[in-house]
Amino acid sequence: MGLIEELFQRSPFEPLLHHLKKVRECVTLVRPMLEAVRDQQSSQLDELVKRVFKLEHDADTIKDEIRQAIPRSFFLPVYRGDLLGYLKLQDDMADAVEDIAILLTIKKLAMPASLQSRVFDYVETVMQVCDKNHMMNESLPELVARGFTPDQAAGLHDQIRAVELAEWEADKAQYTLSQELFAIEDELKASDLMLWWRVFLELGQLANHAEKMADRLRRMISQ
Repeated sequence: MGLIEELFQRSPFEPLLHHLKKVRECVTLVRPMLEAVRDQQSSQLDELVKRVFKLEHDADTIKDEIRQAIPRSFFLPVYRGDLLGYLKLQDDMADAVEDIAILLTIKKLAMPASLQSRVFDYVETVMQVCDKNHMMNESLPELVARGFTPDQAAGLHDQIRAVELAEWEADKAQYTLSQELFAIEDELKASDLMLWWRVFLELGQLANHAEKMADRLRRMISQ
C-alpha cells in the first residue's frame, strides 16, 4: 500500500493535507521572491524560482497520486467530486505562485521605490488569506474523526468566514495598489507596468483560490 492509500485509511483529508504541505512551501516563497526583486538580487531570485518550480512539480505529482487513489477508497464522508474539486483549488494555489515566479523573471524588473511599502502590505494581506486557509484545513481531520456532521462544525464555519473576510481585505489592497501603479505609469516602461499589474493580479488569484476552497468546504459540510 502506498503513502496516499495509507493516508486515506485515516481520513479523506489527510492526503489533501499532504498535498497542501507542498503548496504551502510554494506560497512561503512569494515574499522572498519579491524581496529579491526589490533588492535586485538576481541570483537569489533565480534560486527561489527554481525551488518554486520544483515544489509545484512535486505538488502535481501528489495531486495525480491522490486522483488515482480516490476511486479505490471504499468509503468517503464527502462526495468524491467535491474532494477532487477541493484538491484542484489547492493545486491552483501552487500554480498561481509558479505564475508569479514566471512573471518576475520574464525580464529584469525593478520595483518602483514609491510602491515598495504598499507592495509588501498587499503581500501580507494575501499571506493572511493563505495562513487562515491553512488553519482551516488543519481542522479537517479532527472534524472527520468526530463524524463530519454539521453540528460538529461550528468552529470550522468561523474559520471559513475568517478566510473570506481576509480575501475581501486582499481585494481592497489589490485595488488600491493597482491605482497607485497606474498613477506612476509615465515613469515606467510599458512592459514593466503591465508585468507588475499581472503580478498583482496573480497575487489576487492566490487569495481567490484560498477563498474558493473555503466556499467549497462550506458546501461540503452543509450537505
